[in-house]
Amino acid sequence: MNKKLVSSIAIAAAAALSFGVVTTSADAAGTKSVSLVFQAPLTGSDALTGSDQLNGALTAVEMYNETNPTVKVNIIKADDQGDPAVAGPVSQGIATNKNVVGIVGPAYSGASIASFPAYKAAHIPMVSMSATRVTLTDPKARDNGFPFFHRIVPPDSLQGTSLVKWATEGVTSPKVYVLDDLQSYSTGLVQYLAPQLKVQNITPVAYSHQPKGTTDYTSEVSKIKASGANVVIYAGYYPEAAALAKALKLSGYTGVIASGDGTLNTGFITGAGAAAAEGVRLTAPDLPFSLVSNAAQKAAYTKATGEAAAKADSHVYVVSTYDATNVFLTCIKGGATTRAAIQNCINNQSFSTLAGVNVKFGRYGDVVGGAPIGGFVVKGGVISYVGAK
Repeated sequence: MNKKLVSSIAIAAAAALSFGVVTTSADAAGTKSVSLVFQAPLTGSDALTGSDQLNGALTAVEMYNETNPTVKVNIIKADDQGDPAVAGPVSQGIATNKNVVGIVGPAYSGASIASFPAYKAAHIPMVSMSATRVTLTDPKARDNGFPFFHRIVPPDSLQGTSLVKWATEGVTSPKVYVLDDLQSYSTGLVQYLAPQLKVQNITPVAYSHQPKGTTDYTSEVSKIKASGANVVIYAGYYPEAAALAKALKLSGYTGVIASGDGTLNTGFITGAGAAAAEGVRLTAPDLPFSLVSNAAQKAAYTKATGEAAAKADSHVYVVSTYDATNVFLTCIKGGATTRAAIQNCINNQSFSTLAGVNVKFGRYGDVVGGAPIGGFVVKGGVISYVGAK
């Protein structure tokens, strides 16, 4: 799509958001309400990620509003397509809506960086459910979101270690081929694979790059096979990971394919095909909804989304999005209904996650002590959780 057209669409969407396009509304006239923005890709090649995550936000708000609070919460859906070029204009429009008191998101690291100028200028607190690039909370980095950006998930410095361990587990004499898509998230993840590879005395046979949007991996697969690699680690998102896995399968490659949370999506299986996706190992700082939710939360999920709670596990980042949304809801329930009050609440209170763990944010926005990284594997056309890695 023409970039000028994308920007025009984004600006129009941002203007609409400024006039209060919401998914829920206050039950009665006179009831005070505030708005939270849910920002993620809802259209485009990565739309499944955002639609999956939205289920977690809607569930948390459903449970909160059912308690008949004095302050109702609305959700405004902001589609940034996971694209920095779209996120920038969208965030500018959102920042002008005075009823917006917080951002659940942004979901992607690149979109977060593009949104920071508008949100920081407007003093809008953010809690991301999946933006894992280390620099987002690094006080020395030029693209950090301090002091308004927070994330409920651990950074790639932790995921990189787990991904290497899981990718090479049970592999005799691993020969690792590392491939990324040159995006902010992906290059950050690759950077933190290196220390663990060194710990395991593994020298990668190659570090390679194919830009996001690549659909033909024929030449890359030829290089992988020529290198003798028996482990391929892909840092990127599920549409490209699917094309890569399919090409590797067609070439007769029989080694391990592993990737991070950008690939943890049912769209990966759909794109690659069940046969090519079978056995692929994935990591993510998230847990299955069914593993940590109680009966009331399952019922709220069904009411909010219109689907059975059992389906929640086929979606990614439902739990972390629920937790990110609940940070705001906890503050609002405690009486914080302005951007400044919520920012102060996030910085000073602790919050309970869906898994029942109390967490607190450090000065620069990360959860103190980090969080576990889950290991997953594709089995029989389903992404299955295998435990912390």
